[in-house]
Amino acid sequence: MLKTYSALSIVAPSGTKIAQGLKTLEIRSWTPKQLPLRDLVIVENTQFLTAEYTEEMGSAVAIVDIASVHPWREDEVEAACASNWAEGYWAWVICNVRPISQPFEVLAQRKIYLVDLDHL
Repeated sequence: MLKTYSALSIVAPSGTKIAQGLKTLEIRSWTPKQLPLRDLVIVENTQFLTAEYTEEMGSAVAIVDIASVHPWREDEVEAACASNWAEGYWAWVICNVRPISQPFEVLAQRKIYLVDLDHL
């Protein structure tokens, strides 16, 4: 039976790092419209999606909750698995990580989007 989930695309290898519990913050230039955000499907894709390149196929690798969002701090680079810090970004606090044991193909799109899944 199909169920609708919210999804967020993340460029590899960051989705896998979230599924493994290594990446506990997702850094974005924007914030979600509503918090907390529960049962968010993390879709790992291979390219950064832009206004011109808005979708590609990816893999659902985890289901997470976003507990809160705050301005990204310089001391949070490691938690974000980032290579450097820049001002003006938002840190999405990832919790309740549920790795998907057998990742499966799903569409990767920009921002938060809806997917209908029967795999979960």
